[in-house]
Amino acid sequence: MMIVVGAVYMKRSNNTEEYFLGGRGLSGWVAALSAQASDMSGWLLMGLPGAVYAMGTGQAWIAVGLFLGTVFNWVCISSRLRRYTIVANNSLTIPAYFENRFRDKKRILLLVSSIVIVIFFLVYTASALAAGGKLFNSVFHVDYHIALAIGAIVILAYTFMGGFMAVCVTDFIQGTLMLIGLLTVPIVAYCVMHGNISEILNQSGVEGGAASFLNMMTNGERNFTPVEIFSQLAWGLGYCGMPHILTRFMAVRDEKELKKSRVIAITWVALSLTAAVTIGVLGRAYLYPTILGTEGAVSNENVFIEMITKIFTVDYALPFIGGIFLCGILAAIMSTADSQLLVTASSVAEDIYHNFIKKDAENSTIMKISRATVVVVAVLAFLIAWNPDSSIMGLVSNAWAGLGSAFGPIVLLSLFWRRTNLAGGIAGIVSGGVTVLVWDYLPLVHGETLGVATGVYSLAVGFLISVLMIVVFSLATKAPDQEILDEFDRVKAMKNQK
Repeated sequence: MMIVVGAVYMKRSNNTEEYFLGGRGLSGWVAALSAQASDMSGWLLMGLPGAVYAMGTGQAWIAVGLFLGTVFNWVCISSRLRRYTIVANNSLTIPAYFENRFRDKKRILLLVSSIVIVIFFLVYTASALAAGGKLFNSVFHVDYHIALAIGAIVILAYTFMGGFMAVCVTDFIQGTLMLIGLLTVPIVAYCVMHGNISEILNQSGVEGGAASFLNMMTNGERNFTPVEIFSQLAWGLGYCGMPHILTRFMAVRDEKELKKSRVIAITWVALSLTAAVTIGVLGRAYLYPTILGTEGAVSNENVFIEMITKIFTVDYALPFIGGIFLCGILAAIMSTADSQLLVTASSVAEDIYHNFIKKDAENSTIMKISRATVVVVAVLAFLIAWNPDSSIMGLVSNAWAGLGSAFGPIVLLSLFWRRTNLAGGIAGIVSGGVTVLVWDYLPLVHGETLGVATGVYSLAVGFLISVLMIVVFSLATKAPDQEILDEFDRVKAMKNQK
C-alpha cells in the first residue's frame, strides 16, 4: 500500500519544491502525525520498551525528556521557523535556510551542514533498517540479512518515487497504525493478566522485586545518579536540530494548520511514550522468562513483537489481528527511514550538487541526482546495519546526539538571538558535531570513551559547547549586516500575522 502511495505522488513531484517540501501544502493532521511518526521510529516500539523491560521504569526519563523537547519544538520553534524560511528566500532545506539566514556567499554553512546531515543520517537510517531486519527475523524466522534487504527495498521504492508528499502521507497512515497498536496491545495484555502486575513482577527475576522495577529513581540494580537522570532528560534537546522534523514545520500550509498540528502532535507523543513504557513493564510480567529471557529469545528489544505474538497466536487464535499490530512496528520503522533518506537526498542534490557542482542544473537533473542519492544512502545504511547484534537504541542515540548538537543550538539562536552571525553559525555546527564524534567514538580514558567513563550523554555536552561557540564567535566577530537585522526584525514582527 505504501508503494502505491509513492506511485500516485510520483506524478505530482515534478520539481524540487514539490519533491523536497510538498509545495508547502501540508494539512495540520498530516504534518503532525508525519513529524512525530518520522521522529519516533522503531526506537519507540522496540528500543524504549526493551530498555524498560531490562532495567525498569527508570528508563522512562528518556521519554520525559523527549516529551518536553516535543512541546518546546512545536510551541517555540515551529511557527517562527516556518515564517523565517519563507522570508529567507523560500528556503527548501535546513542547510539552505542557514545560508540564506546569514547571507553566506561562500556557502561554507551549506557545505558543512550538508556533510553533517549525510554522516549522522546514515547511522540513523541504519538503525531503522536494523529494526526492520529484527522484526522480520523474529516474526517469520527469515535470515536477518534477507529481512534487512526486504525492508530496505520497500522503503526505498516509495521514497524514490514520490518524494516529500509520499513520505508525509505514508507517515500519516503509519503514525495512525502505530498509535492504535501502542494503545490496544498493553490494554489487552493487562486484561489477560487480570491486573496482577506487582505480584507477577516479584516472580520475574527483577532485582529488588516490583518495588524496584516500578521506581523511576532506580536504574536496574542501583539508584539513579543525578548525572544519569540529566543525561536521559537531555534527549529532549535533540528536537531543536532534527532536519526531518523541522522540515515538517516548514511545509505546513498556514499558521492555522500549524496550531492544529501542535495540539495533535503533543497529544500523540504523550500517549505513545506512555504506552511504550507500559509495554516494557507489562512485557516483563507477561513474557519473562520463557518467551523473552533466560529460556526464550534474548533480545529485550523484541518485547513488543513477542507480546503481540503470544497474545494473538498463543493465548487467542487471532493471528490476523496480531499481524495488523505487527504492521504498526513496521510502520514505525518505515516512517523514520523514508524521512531520513529524503532529507539526505535533498542535502546532496540541492545543497551540494546544485549549489557547488552545477549551479545551472535543470530541475530534471536535480531530481535524478536526488533519487540516485536515495539509492546510495539506502545501500550504505544497509551495510552499517549488517551486524544482527547491532543495538537499535545505540545507533539512534549516536545519530540523535550528532544532529541535535550540530543543528539544535544554531536553529535556536538563529531564530531568537539577533546578534548571531555567520562565524558563530559555522563554529556552532562544527563544534557540536565534532564533540559528539570525540565523546562517543574515541577511547581517551583508559581505553574507554568519554561517554562511557563519565556517564554523560554526548548530546548534553555537544549542545552546550555548540551554544558557547556560537555566542563567543558571534560576539568576537563583526555584527550582522543591517539587511540581516532588518529581516530578523521583520520575521519577529510577523508573530501575530498569518
